[in-house]
Parts: sequence; structure tokens; C-alpha cells
Amino acid sequence: MTLLKPEVDAAEVGLDRARLERLDRHFARYVDDGRLPGWLITVSRYGRLAHVSRCGSRDIEAGLEVEPDTLWRIYSMTKPVTSVAAMMLYEEGALELTDPVSAFIPSFAHARVHTGGPDLRPVTVPATEPVRVWHLLTHTAGLTYGFHRVHPVDAMYRAAGFEWATPPALDLAQACDIWAGMPLLFDPGSEWNYSVATDILGRIVEVVSGQRFDEFLAARILRPLGMSDTSFWVGDGDAGRLAALYTPGADGTAVRMDALGNAARERPAMLSGGAGLVSTAADYHRFTQMLLHRADSPAGELDGTRLLSPARSATWRATIFLAVSICTRSAGRSTRSSRSMGSASASGSPWSPTRPRPGWSARLGSFRGAAPPAPRSGSTRRSS
Repeated sequence: MTLLKPEVDAAEVGLDRARLERLDRHFARYVDDGRLPGWLITVSRYGRLAHVSRCGSRDIEAGLEVEPDTLWRIYSMTKPVTSVAAMMLYEEGALELTDPVSAFIPSFAHARVHTGGPDLRPVTVPATEPVRVWHLLTHTAGLTYGFHRVHPVDAMYRAAGFEWATPPALDLAQACDIWAGMPLLFDPGSEWNYSVATDILGRIVEVVSGQRFDEFLAARILRPLGMSDTSFWVGDGDAGRLAALYTPGADGTAVRMDALGNAARERPAMLSGGAGLVSTAADYHRFTQMLLHRADSPAGELDGTRLLSPARSATWRATIFLAVSICTRSAGRSTRSSRSMGSASASGSPWSPTRPRPGWSARLGSFRGAAPPAPRSGSTRRSS
């Protein structure tokens, strides 16, 4: 188990202790008024952990407080882990960013795009461009999520059992084949829409590596980084550490949601690279530090363990997929009919796998411009 405690005084890395305490007081009010059951915050600078605070309960009904080793369902924070797995295979020459997804999942060979009509009678045309690996990494494949509730194709996903979870007993390969049979919202590479793309990327990792997705992550990322508390499910021995799952009720206060939360207590049939991992703040902090570039530890490496190539390449890759992955709401097109919680913006010079796109960033606002240009073919794939 990775320990979670500050390793440096906040002032030593240029952080104001009073302002950090203000942050704690702000979020403590969320617990006081019932909006959140509890939380845990970590703040690092220059690769050094300077602030750790916690408040409230991991399980209100059981009277259990948030602890440093509390297990959390990290949902879409799984996406960067999956993207790192794919980029590791890219650097090893096992796949190209421009490879069509159908090279690994044949059911994607005849993708069609929705052009009109309701979910029960959609009008579609053949896609003008195949769905490629880079489209999955940047959420520009034309895929979607059932919970968006904006587009007719969203309704088709829900009708197939894909909203907040997946149909019981369906594995990742089967889910990908079902998604491949759904119309795309737009031609691949032409727009941005938050989607199941990273789940499909996880399936590509399985096909290329010849390993189950959980086995690949454990062997190549989680164990090497010392992320011993991160997995796709929680066994009986650690069940008491798992935070209960809550959702906002009609009055805005937290309401327990065991129907979905209990899924983390069983080994899943579908290993979701988009939303499946359970982790601790300490484990995920190590993962983010691996991505961070600093003088004594170039990006892609942590404590002597290197996952991605250093400096320039790992930095721009992390920027691209993290900028997109952390933006869970409208960017390019509306993805929520109500209660929108933010969006993304992107700007910068033309993007390619051999040149970083320096302007990529994520912030609240609107998406400016179309999807990033396709990677140039024939790029170098191997790590240095």
C-alpha cells in the first residue's frame, strides 16, 4: 500500500498554506450541506506532495470516515491509464495511430454515419473515413454514450443496454461489436464527442498484446508503478475500504446508489478502459507523477520505472489524451440536455505524432475549431 502524506512543506514549493486551507474550508461546506458525503484532496507541485486533506464519510450509513487508504471508483479517470497502455504499444511498434480500428476489431470495417431520422428509424450513409486509433485517443471517432440523451444514436445505445453500465455478462469484445453496429454521430475525425472510444481502445490493447486488459494493465503499468490498490474490482478483504456510491437527489443532497455501486464488488465481465478502475488517491497520484516532466525524472518515468519515452514525446501525448479525457461535458457539440458541468477548449498548431501540439489545454469554456488533424503516416513508432 502506497502511503499518502505530504513530503514537503507547502511554502517550499511556492504554495500558500492559508490558501490551501481555504480550499479545504470550501469543500467542507459541501459535506456540511449534504452535497458530498466526503472527499480527499491532494495537491502537488514540482513532483512533490505538499497538501493532503480529507473530510466527511466514505459510508454515511455505516458511519465510516474518509481515510487516506479509502478506495474510490475513479470512473473516467481510468481513461488516461488506458491511453498510456495504448501509447506503450505504439512506441513498441505494435500499432500505428493511423491504423484503422477494423484491423483489430473487424466489425468496424463498415461503419455508417447517422444523417437523420429518429432512433427507431435512423437514416445512415457509409462513413467517408475509417475509424482509426487516433480517433479513439481523441474522442473524434463519432461514437457516443447513452447517458448523453441528446442525439438519436444516444437513445440507440440506451436501448442496447448501454447507459451508466453495460448489459450483464457482456464482455469487452462483444460490447465492441455492438458499438460497431451502431451509427456514428459524424464522420471520424470531423468533430469531438465524449464516448465509449477509450473502452474500444482497451479492446485493441487486448488484441495487440494477446493479454486480457486487466492482466496487461497489472503487468505493464500498475505493478511497475507500485499501484497495488488499483484494479477493476474490490475483493472481500478490502470491501470495508470502498467508498459507497452516492448521486445527487432531487434536493441536491447525496443519495446512496447501491444498484450501481455494488458492481465494484464483483469481477466484471466487461473490463472497461473508459470507466472501470477502482483506486486510491495515493495510487493515482503515482500515476500522474509518472506523466509529469521534471528535471530529475523526465515524463513517462517514475522512481526508475519508465513506461513511455521521455521529454517531448511523452509530454505531448499526455497533453493530448488528458486534455480530452478529463473533459466530460460539451466540447464541439452539446452532450447534455441539462445540468451541464463544464466543457473543453483546444487550440494550437496542426497536430502530428512527430510534432507536439503546444496549445492543447483543458478549461471551462467552449470547443473552438474542429477536431485535430490526422496524424501523418509513416511516423516513428519506437521509443527512445
